[in-house]
Amino acid sequence: MSTIAAAPGTNYLNATKGLRSWIGTLDHKRIGLMYLFTILCTFLMGGVFAIMVRLQLGGFNIMTADQYNRAFTYHGTIMVFMVVIPMIPAAIGNFALPMLIGAKDVAFPRINLASYYIFLTGATMAAYTLFAKGVDTGWTFYAPYSIRTGTSASWVLMGAFIMGFSSIFTGLNFIVTIHKLRAPGLTWNRLPLFCWALYATSVIQVLATPVLAITLLLLTFERATGIGIFDPKIGGDPVLFQHFFWFYSHPAVYIMALPAMGVISEVIPVFSRKPIFGYKAIALATFGIALVAFLVWGHHMFVSGQSEFANFVFSLLTMFVAVPTGVKVFSWVATLYKGSLRFNAPLLYAFCFLFVFTVGGMTGMFLAALATDVHLTDTYFVVAHFHYVMVGSTLMGFLAALHFYFPKMFGKMYSECSAKWGCFLIFMGFNVTFFPQFILGSQGMPRRYYAYVPEFKTLNQLSTFGSWLIAAGFIWTAIYLGRALVAGAKAPSNPWEALTVDWQTASPPITENFETTPVITSGPYEYR
Repeated sequence: MSTIAAAPGTNYLNATKGLRSWIGTLDHKRIGLMYLFTILCTFLMGGVFAIMVRLQLGGFNIMTADQYNRAFTYHGTIMVFMVVIPMIPAAIGNFALPMLIGAKDVAFPRINLASYYIFLTGATMAAYTLFAKGVDTGWTFYAPYSIRTGTSASWVLMGAFIMGFSSIFTGLNFIVTIHKLRAPGLTWNRLPLFCWALYATSVIQVLATPVLAITLLLLTFERATGIGIFDPKIGGDPVLFQHFFWFYSHPAVYIMALPAMGVISEVIPVFSRKPIFGYKAIALATFGIALVAFLVWGHHMFVSGQSEFANFVFSLLTMFVAVPTGVKVFSWVATLYKGSLRFNAPLLYAFCFLFVFTVGGMTGMFLAALATDVHLTDTYFVVAHFHYVMVGSTLMGFLAALHFYFPKMFGKMYSECSAKWGCFLIFMGFNVTFFPQFILGSQGMPRRYYAYVPEFKTLNQLSTFGSWLIAAGFIWTAIYLGRALVAGAKAPSNPWEALTVDWQTASPPITENFETTPVITSGPYEYR
């Protein structure tokens, strides 16, 4: 058993000082915080564009049609590629994963740092379009419009291409870390469920991201050379682009959702004081979701002209997703049942996740059924479903993780009362914003329009009001967490009385995480 001597009061935040110690750090915890800061900055940018979109749709008429197209493109591109995909794996995963398995760091610390700078480079390149000619293709970059547009689409395409490498490197690093650096006694059957979720997410990242990277590269190549690949005017096939894009982008839904599910699987046992119900079932369901994610991309293309047989197969496979996700939801509810619930902020956000994800999953069944999908395609029903599954679920999972790990990250406690109010504002605002959009979509309101007929006005105004509640909730959350950083009470090493090994470290941890190498002798959720 190795021993590491650390000076009293020394932790990963103050062991070395100065900007150079941060920009060149190999400590996974510091890299996780750099990801967190960068993602929160891009989240602010994406949120500003979201408010602009909602103001326009709320009847304030602040933009022209072209400006609106650019605003929702910026919002979607920033939120998908710079926020929701890396939010939990890159920020929370980088911070927590090595400690969860009793390791000092990830397997490849230098690749980990390189991954961050690759992500930062790609995000900067994509953000450059804000100050150039703009981009108005939507975050899906559908051909042939993305080829013919005179905006700076090539810059954002290459930015997303570069960010893909960061995703691949992080996935490879996590896979090797989990395989090779687990503490003595930490068998696969004792692995925390957050680790299982990050492992499955990493597999998706490694296998699916290269498909998107090649697709974006081909799109950029076609824009530059005029050789027909996706543009039918010069001999290309736009449906081929859709196949390539959605082969990645549907698994990407689970790059976002699976880590959030892993967080919920950590939070619920801790705050219900019970062992997780169906540990092996949840772990297997995690990989069941990852597997099915690669087989259902065609449900995005029911009206693209593909054969009736293909539509039938993709519809059937899409409905299979409900099986492993249902296993998880019932396991979480069973864990909560008759538990000694502690209604701290992480558990409240877990409840929010359960509600939002369930609504998103149930409404997904409407889009999986051919008859209803034909009516609902390209309407605000799809926008609402998209946000419930991808954005709401991931955000609620991220906020649960942030409040759960905040004492460990910074050694400070936040105000529980303030956190509960923030949770209420965000949850209410999210549902007031997006639930009316299900009704708008069922009534036929098309997405991507900057103006609409009068009968859609009331629900759009309600949706815009909800966006203000979300903004107020996040501003309030930033205020009380910022205050906790400055004047919060000192956090004990294990304020939640959790059983996983990451909570057996100091708060905040030393640079090497553990003073002695931990030996695992029991499962992570054996509450009595």
